[in-house]
Formats: sequence, structure tokens, C-alpha cells
Amino acid sequence: MVGVAIACRQECGACCIAPSINSPIPGMPNGKPAGIRCVQLNADHQCMIFGQPERPAFCASLQPSLEMCGESQTHAFAWLTRLEQLTQPTLPDSLEQLPLVANQRQVP
Repeated sequence: MVGVAIACRQECGACCIAPSINSPIPGMPNGKPAGIRCVQLNADHQCMIFGQPERPAFCASLQPSLEMCGESQTHAFAWLTRLEQLTQPTLPDSLEQLPLVANQRQVP
């Protein structure tokens, strides 16, 4: 079900690691590249600036959902990595070169 809100999975942190963040983060003034752990993610995989004004708008916009988080941290990483790839300024010549995209393409 697309867009179904769920509670954030304990000890996941995929949304604080997988995507790039272009805006400043406390401790990361230039943002962070994709695949790099945010310095604001604690050992329990919880955001230390959650709900604070210094939390980037991008972070606040990522709301846990069944579509994004799935049933596991592995699913969340794969979904967020695919989102990162699809939102890059330059896409490969064929979207089928991207992991998961070719396998999840909807057939009309």
C-alpha cells in the first residue's frame, strides 16, 4: 500500500545513512554524501536533532511509510538508494542499469 504511514523502525537509521543531504547539518556544515552516516545519528540509530529547528527540512520530509521502510532495514536501504539514484542530475542511459528499478517496473 503506497503512502501508508507507519512508526519508525527501531535501530534502522536507513534514512540517516542512505540519502545525500545538501543542506547543512550540525557537525556536517556541507551536508552529507549518500551512504555516509549522519553525525547526528546516535548509537541506537536515533536522530539526536529530531524535532529541533536545526534538523534539515529534507530530513523532516522523510516520513516512515510501508512503501519506503518495508519489512526490514534492508528494504529501506534499497528503496532510499534507488530514490537517491533516480534523483541524481544525470541518469544512466537506461534505467534498467539501476538496481531494483528493472525488477519493480510495472507492466501496463
